[in-house]
Amino acid sequence: MWLANLTTEQRLALLGLAHNVVVSDGLLDPNEERMLAAFKREMELAPDTETDYVETAGIEAVFDTARSRRIALINLIHLSYADGALEIEEECLLRELADAFEVPAAEFALLDNWVKRLLALEEEAQALF
Repeated sequence: MWLANLTTEQRLALLGLAHNVVVSDGLLDPNEERMLAAFKREMELAPDTETDYVETAGIEAVFDTARSRRIALINLIHLSYADGALEIEEECLLRELADAFEVPAAEFALLDNWVKRLLALEEEAQALF
């Protein structure tokens, strides 16, 4: 969501952060793979673009605006629920990013809640199909 608003550098960094999130719990779920592919499509990256670990130290310099930071967090939170649950390892990584992005815990909770409501609406839409 809103990934087209990111710069090329931010898109590649987000893909790396997404990789960090999906491997943080030690499992790569098919839903996570599908979501990574969707990220690449939305960011207009080649399907074979590598998804490698990215160092989080200094990541705030890449995501240098409040908007880009929220876009990254929302999408990474969404990705973390792709396998059905937010695992503790994923949550720790996301909170570390929120701290680096200077997103207060209360705002992180709001973003997480928004994503949960979005997931519920997506599930409801699937039932309608």
